Amino acid sequence: MHTNRRSSHPQRHRIRQRSRAVHAYDFFNRLTDDDLLEVVDQHLPVHRERLFPPTTALSMFMAQTLNSDSSCQATIDRHAVERVANDLRPCSTATGAYCKARQRLPGAMVQALLHHSGTLLASQALDAWRWHSRVVKLVEGTTITMPDTVENQARYPQSRTQKPGLGFPISRVVALMCLGTGAVLDTAMGPHAGKQSSEHALFHILLGKVVDGDVLLGDRYYCSYVMIALLQARGADVVFQIHQRRITDFRKGQQLGRLDHVMVWNKPTVKPHWLSQDGFESIPDTLRVRETQVGNKVLVSTLISSSQASAQELKDLYAQRWNVELDLRHIKTTLRLDRMTCKTPAMNEKQWWVGLLAYNLIRLLMLRSAALADVLPRQLSFKHSVQLWLAWSQRGLPADETPIQCLLVLMAKKRVGKRPGRIEPRVVKRRPKPFPLLTQPRSLAREKVRQFGHPKRLKQVPFEPDPVLATPFLRHPFHHARARKDQTSPGHAGSFTTLTRVRGAAGAFSASAKEET
Repeated sequence: MHTNRRSSHPQRHRIRQRSRAVHAYDFFNRLTDDDLLEVVDQHLPVHRERLFPPTTALSMFMAQTLNSDSSCQATIDRHAVERVANDLRPCSTATGAYCKARQRLPGAMVQALLHHSGTLLASQALDAWRWHSRVVKLVEGTTITMPDTVENQARYPQSRTQKPGLGFPISRVVALMCLGTGAVLDTAMGPHAGKQSSEHALFHILLGKVVDGDVLLGDRYYCSYVMIALLQARGADVVFQIHQRRITDFRKGQQLGRLDHVMVWNKPTVKPHWLSQDGFESIPDTLRVRETQVGNKVLVSTLISSSQASAQELKDLYAQRWNVELDLRHIKTTLRLDRMTCKTPAMNEKQWWVGLLAYNLIRLLMLRSAALADVLPRQLSFKHSVQLWLAWSQRGLPADETPIQCLLVLMAKKRVGKRPGRIEPRVVKRRPKPFPLLTQPRSLAREKVRQFGHPKRLKQVPFEPDPVLATPFLRHPFHHARARKDQTSPGHAGSFTTLTRVRGAAGAFSASAKEET
């Protein structure tokens, strides 16, 4: 398959023919328009017709992300069963060929598909799903971990507070998401510590996805002079919670109402390390922002006039910022992307992008289901949609337009409950298994086990009083003094050594008393 014939009809025909043998490929071949195939054609590399071409490897990679057993062995086993069910020659169940196909998968193609799917979702959002007919975008940062390998540690070092061999590589991720549809528009990855690795530095990479007319929601970490100025220069408005270091005095500024005023902020003198000198000099010297107290929070917005948004509308809008936390929970917990499983940074980054692409395609299903049921996409359950799609695809049911309507109806039946003001303690009831923590490199611990065996746990037997000591006439003043001395020592309560000495002395005294009698 050559790149000079990317747009040819025979190539697309071969792609669709191969998709009939792989139900997982229906994931993005049947549920989207022809524009997605156009993106695939543009980034498809020159390759041979193998058992796992890039399109098949990508579809299996996405299916691997969604399944509860996300191992490569389980993925290749499912693929072998699908081939037998479709009257094709069974393939080997060895994972080597599939793993090499994942390595050959172009990362640029996966990123382009993610960007296209996010843009497609945002463009198909109904006007009723927007805020004042404007697109609202969410920004939030999080961290993910990776296996402890030399390559991963070199690219994404572990925490400096952990000893070598005891921690895991950590990557910081910033995601830009759509409020109306829940789609991931773009993400940026970097080390969790060091220069050019803060959330501001990573979000600066994503500023190109913020366009004129957007409204951006973020927590107090993003409420900085430089960030607001950069977003305003792109024609976007912001609604942030005020930073904890900034003091608000509602007696100053232009009053708009009770606990609502317009203030003029001055440009800081120190340039952020992630911004160039030319970019810092292009920022204006002053900014006019609106500070509004709603409840126990003070919001900062560039919606200066009360006619643009009232204080109650700002409060209701910022309350929806919590959806980005729920979206990241779906990505990290439901799709289990909080822990990468690959041994190299390039494959871990690719696994992250493939997981987000699978997430967006599930969101695309939910968007069509919400439009069919005339509800908001946020009212549908993401996990319920994933479960339905897995059951649908594993049964080998067709993903054509007519049968897929039944799947969309089933997705719309499960609604997310409205629980405003819900508060739950951040604690866990179920206790973990009582395994000790690894306090030394695994190779050293393995060598100690090989030499000395596994450590045995000593069981403390409850102390039973000696019947001789319980008899008053057999006690000796020596034992009374020894017992009083042991009781004055630290940790005498429940002390195993103290009880052993007293019991041993009592046994010797009882034996001598019997001989005297």
